[in-house]
Amino acid sequence: MKKIRSIGVIDDDPITVFGIKKMLNLLEVSETIKTYANGKEAIDDIKDMLEKNEAIPEVIFLDINMPIMDGWQFLEEFITLPLPNRIRINILTSSIDPADHQNWLYYKEKTHHLIEYINKPIRTNEIAGITIPA
Repeated sequence: MKKIRSIGVIDDDPITVFGIKKMLNLLEVSETIKTYANGKEAIDDIKDMLEKNEAIPEVIFLDINMPIMDGWQFLEEFITLPLPNRIRINILTSSIDPADHQNWLYYKEKTHHLIEYINKPIRTNEIAGITIPA
């Protein structure tokens, strides 16, 4: 499998972040794994990367329930960025709220990026299948 240049993990739960990073490192799928505790940290960093002409993550793991800026607010800003490349965004959630599923469908149709909706916990075999760039 070809290595991805960069993966972003946006989640406020350090245990989830640790687990995802451990699985990604075991699979050796990425050169770099950047982590963010909320959507604001992530969107600010991605905007900074764009200004500096740096490569942004090709695959993003996104929690939806976070403080400061949640996953939906992150997506609202992210999809407005001038990104010609299609980014794979994996929404990882433990939510069973039907509104979250509706939001996913809304954003999935609103952008050219590939947005998946996956329930936590995630396993290594699932990670392998969703780290292929869009």
